[in-house]
Amino acid sequence: MNTRQRFGLATVFVVLAAVVSLLAAPDLPAEIVTNWDAAGEPNGTMSKTAGLWLAPGFSAVLLVLFAAIPRIDPLRENIAAFRPYYDWFVVVFTGFMLLVHAGVVAFNLGYVFDFTLLVLVGVAAMFYYIGVLLSHAERNWFVGIRTPWTLSSDEVWDRTHALGGRLFKLTALLSLVGLLFGEYAIYFLLVPALPTAVVTVAYSYYLYERVERGTESPGV
Repeated sequence: MNTRQRFGLATVFVVLAAVVSLLAAPDLPAEIVTNWDAAGEPNGTMSKTAGLWLAPGFSAVLLVLFAAIPRIDPLRENIAAFRPYYDWFVVVFTGFMLLVHAGVVAFNLGYVFDFTLLVLVGVAAMFYYIGVLLSHAERNWFVGIRTPWTLSSDEVWDRTHALGGRLFKLTALLSLVGLLFGEYAIYFLLVPALPTAVVTVAYSYYLYERVERGTESPGV
């Protein structure tokens, strides 16, 4: 598949989310459940109109932004080097949004299932693919772990993203393991996700200090 076909698939997911809203609207109450707690219990509602169109609208806006990024990034040639991975991330993201939106609609139509577990499966899949994307991303201004230190050095960028890719994949796998632990499943995502963010930022600074300031040889 080329870029146009991949973005076409992402567009199909956005359109399907809108179709789901149109088809379900007549059978839904004026207020629908849109929030759940860690135990999977509903704890928040939204007006039907807002609840049905927030996800499709948000996805459509982001899809336009995702299409623009490779054209407006000052380092657009670097994005071109990993463009297939970038495009597939857009597909995965819009697919995730469709999954969550369809889940919200199905729940409000009376189908019984654990919505939190559904979201966790989707998040785990998206986190795993983010790990794949990070491991292939070249230095740019929009995609990846963008700190002052990664943006200042290809060496720091590459090594930080290699670590970040592994950590995101590990977080995804731990999230799937968490599905075996019922109401505690959400913590198998949240607990490793925070250290992943902190460690990658701290590691980029550490590398910059050692590599760029001459205390470590590049590639070590």
